[in-house]
Amino acid sequence: MTSAPQPRREAAFLFILVTVVLDMLALGVIIPVLPKLIVQFEGGDLPSAARVVGVFGVAWAAMQFLFQPVLGALSDHYGRRPVVLASNFGLGIDYIFMALAPSLPFLFVGRLISGATAASVATANAYISDITPPEKRAGRFGMIGAAFGLGFILGPAIGGALGAYDLRLPFWAAAAFSLANFLYGYFILPESLAPEKRTPNVVWRSANVLGSLDFLRRRLALTLLAAALFLSYLAHESLPALFVLYTQQRYNWDASTTGWALAIVGVSQTIVSGALVRPAVARLGEKTTLTIALACGALGFVAYAVAPTGAAFMAAPPLIAMWGMANPSFQGLATRLAGASEQGRLQGALGSLRGVSGMIGPLIFTQIFAFSLAVDVFAGAGFFVAGLMLATSLAIALAAIRREKGQNVPAEAGPDRR
Repeated sequence: MTSAPQPRREAAFLFILVTVVLDMLALGVIIPVLPKLIVQFEGGDLPSAARVVGVFGVAWAAMQFLFQPVLGALSDHYGRRPVVLASNFGLGIDYIFMALAPSLPFLFVGRLISGATAASVATANAYISDITPPEKRAGRFGMIGAAFGLGFILGPAIGGALGAYDLRLPFWAAAAFSLANFLYGYFILPESLAPEKRTPNVVWRSANVLGSLDFLRRRLALTLLAAALFLSYLAHESLPALFVLYTQQRYNWDASTTGWALAIVGVSQTIVSGALVRPAVARLGEKTTLTIALACGALGFVAYAVAPTGAAFMAAPPLIAMWGMANPSFQGLATRLAGASEQGRLQGALGSLRGVSGMIGPLIFTQIFAFSLAVDVFAGAGFFVAGLMLATSLAIALAAIRREKGQNVPAEAGPDRR
């Protein structure tokens, strides 16, 4: 069977880019207002609201952890298109539910549903694997990363502006983005997974957390890559957990300064993902690009930890941004180790690793920060630990790369029928 024409593939890729931007816009617009709405429900009790915000964050990550493998397995059997569209529609309805939530328990239920339906990012990655030759996947995953970053740069800005008028308004905007994305995809998005490449039945053994992680154990190179990627995900959790607290404690930054600094970080990462990943992979290859990216990330975290002034601290974001080339390279290498009918389960399993990091990472890094303040020692210890995680990730990734050459799986490999 001949492959899809190039113009059709390009149109499909453009849709996935738009999908990711709109999904991240929808998620991003509620970031500035969700904690404030929780404070409102808690009657202005900030300590109580802070604890609730933490519970909401863990619950959302847990739903991602549980549902990434399910959606990945479903997409391997039914195709990518219905899963992506169902996710967009479900998110839109859920944001409306949260906009109308009369109490905190209703808002919590809405957040759980959001975590489950937003798990389609793995399916979007599988879609990219379907329509892109293996040697070009890392570059396209980099563009997905840029779309991800763009949505998260614009989303909070839009949400903050709308929230100044009404805390519920950003939820309605998020619903509009998601439902518009559903309609766009319904009329435009083609299916990427040919019927003959689908699994004959839903592989429920892989459609759960333990089964999906077992999928990663079938090949040693894939296991090592997954371990390295997990450490990279875990190190990333130090940024949302520590950035605001650390810069306030050490450099006395106010909210405005912190906001501008985060914007610079976001823009830097988007530029790297959108403009540097493709030429870097084309010139250096995925393996060298991954090595450089992880090394830069480790150095960037060490720079965060030891920077004596705020100005010195802001010299590190370019290094952290270069780390943004790691995930597309990880993804490109991993997709070579799974067959065409396994890409959904692969992405679901990798998504579960991100979910685990989202559940435990904030706790790890905030506890390190709290301990460092309690004993009055190195306040940047959390960032230093994140740097060590990336250094370890690099060592494991290099071990995986040494074994990867002999373990490639051709794109036409048959489905896992276990």
